[in-house]
Amino acid sequence: MIRPISRRTLLRGTGAALSLPLLEAMSPAAAGDRLSEPPLRVAYLFMPNGVRPDYWTPPGDGEEFELTQHLEPLRDLKNDILLLENLWHKNTVGRNGHWPKVPAWLSGGYVERSTGRDLDAGGTSADQVAAQHIGAETPLPSLELGIDAPRTGIDNIGGGFARIYGSFVSWRDPHTPVQKEIIPQLAFDRLFRNKRVPVTSNLDPTGAAVMSSLQRDETSVLDLVMGDAKALRRKGSAADQMKLDEFFESVRSVEQRIEASLKPQKRWINEGKFPLERPAPGLPESHQEHVRLMLEILLLAFWTDSTRIGTFMFGDAQSSQDYSWLEGVKGNWHGLSHHLNEPAKREQYERIIHWQMEQLAWFLGRVKSLDEGGRSMLDSSMILFGSSLKDGNRHTEENLPLLLAGRGKGAIRPGRRLRAAPKTPFCNLHLALLHRMGVKLDSFGDSTAPLEGLA
Repeated sequence: MIRPISRRTLLRGTGAALSLPLLEAMSPAAAGDRLSEPPLRVAYLFMPNGVRPDYWTPPGDGEEFELTQHLEPLRDLKNDILLLENLWHKNTVGRNGHWPKVPAWLSGGYVERSTGRDLDAGGTSADQVAAQHIGAETPLPSLELGIDAPRTGIDNIGGGFARIYGSFVSWRDPHTPVQKEIIPQLAFDRLFRNKRVPVTSNLDPTGAAVMSSLQRDETSVLDLVMGDAKALRRKGSAADQMKLDEFFESVRSVEQRIEASLKPQKRWINEGKFPLERPAPGLPESHQEHVRLMLEILLLAFWTDSTRIGTFMFGDAQSSQDYSWLEGVKGNWHGLSHHLNEPAKREQYERIIHWQMEQLAWFLGRVKSLDEGGRSMLDSSMILFGSSLKDGNRHTEENLPLLLAGRGKGAIRPGRRLRAAPKTPFCNLHLALLHRMGVKLDSFGDSTAPLEGLA
């Protein structure tokens, strides 16, 4: 007979506490635990610099829509995504092409011009509203991850907006952005070592405090909790033992990849000036690995129920990440988004978007592959992906490129396109997702009603 354990069981060791995925041995009735099934999670994945509209919006209606060039990487996941159309933020119309649109993406607020000392993003972001209501149910109320360090200064050419606006989609209140973690090792430690330590690394990735944190303890978190892990494995069923093995292997893999990503690699160094600078200590040498690691850490956060609310920024506003490592591309993301319909530049921009969509497909595939009591983790998730611009070249705001993955525990019916009425507030969707997370609000941002048709 399997002895039941609590859903909140932790594997403990010196300086580490490892949360666990849902196991058969976690019998709520027997263990007095109120969670009888996997929880509902919500993730907001932000991509800057827009898309090529005709490569995004597909022909066809309902469930018969065709996959366009941008959506092609999601072919195997077509039945798991809901393509959303005609949503926008009216408060971003006629303003700067980038900076005020980023905080508005999750809040719908009117972003005020600022020198950086008197920030006003116009509202609290949807993820933080959810965190304020249900965040106490998990060790971390929410998890904010990204790639780029925040920008400083004022964009006088772009309308006098503080560039800091473009660095955050999560806002605790209209005046306070939620700092995102950009160093994989510290994001990992936030899950399993120091959950409540404030995030400061994105402000100075090479600072002494960050370097000290990275060098504090190189012992694997699995090695620290191995005694508890072996004892728990012996208690579990055969299915639990297989799930634990899979989980421990994933944790170990992330640790090993973090370690490997920080080691200097032998490479050919050409003479001359190139736009890609060597990343600072603590950040992976490879942009590809950086993105994958952060997505994997978000996956671990959901898998262990360390949090049920997460955000990830594939890049900040006007991301100038150089993609010359990508076949057929020579230049940076933001520069190539202004392709002026020149075929050569436009093709490179399209390749960059295609790569982003491949990363999304990889992440959704990983979420879908995890079994939780007979259902996929993706079935118990709502994962919103999109940009604050439609046309990256023209900075258009209407009909934002958005898709929603997962079934939301039966509250979402994917595998189709959902056309709202033209100029429907994006906040109608946020309000509908908040309701599904158990947050009962009458309105959010500039919403007029919860978005209909999701189910």
